[in-house]
Amino acid sequence: MDQIESQVIVLRKLQPVGTVSRRLLSRGELREKIETDFFEDYSPEEAQEDTIVLSALGLLDSGFDMLTFYQDLLSEQIAGQYDHKSKEMDVVQDTGFGGTERLTYAHEYTHALQDQNFDIENGLNYSSESCEQDSERCAAIQALLEGDASMLELDWFNNYATADDLRDIQNFYQNYESPVYDNAPDFLREDFIFPYIYGQSFVEYLYNNGGIDAINEAYRELPVSTEQILHPERYPHDRPIEVENPNLSTLLGDQWQELDTGVMGEWYTYLILAHGREPSARLDDIEAQIASEGWGGDIYLVYYDEQNEAALLVMHTSWESENDALQFFDAFRKHSTARFGSPSSVENNRFRWIHADGVTDLSIEGQNTTWIFAPDEATALLVRSAIP
Repeated sequence: MDQIESQVIVLRKLQPVGTVSRRLLSRGELREKIETDFFEDYSPEEAQEDTIVLSALGLLDSGFDMLTFYQDLLSEQIAGQYDHKSKEMDVVQDTGFGGTERLTYAHEYTHALQDQNFDIENGLNYSSESCEQDSERCAAIQALLEGDASMLELDWFNNYATADDLRDIQNFYQNYESPVYDNAPDFLREDFIFPYIYGQSFVEYLYNNGGIDAINEAYRELPVSTEQILHPERYPHDRPIEVENPNLSTLLGDQWQELDTGVMGEWYTYLILAHGREPSARLDDIEAQIASEGWGGDIYLVYYDEQNEAALLVMHTSWESENDALQFFDAFRKHSTARFGSPSSVENNRFRWIHADGVTDLSIEGQNTTWIFAPDEATALLVRSAIP
């Protein structure tokens, strides 16, 4: 481990600030620790709220058990980790220290160097609390962190891995099984790999255009959107457009509780089109990417009527141009028609579908689109009247 740390320091060109203490745990002990840490910040109530929100977005079945899913997934995806809260490296001690463990250690020690040099929680403002407030910003920061560590991991492998390491890693992947991940909802599988795959591409772009200094500078001028991660050439100047919150609470009345509000971002806009819960309504990747890549900014709100177990979603998006808005409008119309059938109402700039789950309303005005999902037509029309 000392040797790998020295090698990572040379490759990453970041100097450590002191040593990182190591905590040797059995696989079961590490699993228990990760679950305890995770569920300290994620309650059953939050899991239920997430299910309601993701169901309204068309990504998840309303009866999905998010809490049990995460428990099972954490048990399956167990590995060594750097804990930026305790500042310790958790190392599994009952599986040996072969190629897979050495590669993981190089990745995780990169996180330790990131933390010592840039302060993940306080310097980057990357915490459970801040991510709850702005998930789009945190998705971009996570992609920077994981992309950096993933690129370094590959660099370490190319420079320092032995023939034994290669055999160990090949054997690991030949025998690796992940039934929980493999059977996860489609959009979750894509979302899990986003910070690693797209984050690494983002960091490689920075490196190719400015070397290691460009990567370090990204920690001082953080990416702020998944758009910047997906399109590194737009970083750092193409910042999200701030979209006004329509504040529907007074309009809707006391029966409706605001469950969630935030920015959907380009990545989740793409996921809704390409990886929704109903395979027959999914657009192909290229079509969904084209429809979402003109994203400029958005605001979404989800309300819940507990007495009637009804959800209400509003997503108001500002696009880079009228043509970008039209591309999304046409793509979402195609997606909704495949999902709900022919529209119940058609106007020049508005389509409405009345279906078993409620009402879906889609409209376009210049560079802006508005998507409303409501339990009934009267609520949809009421909400639509409040959107500028």
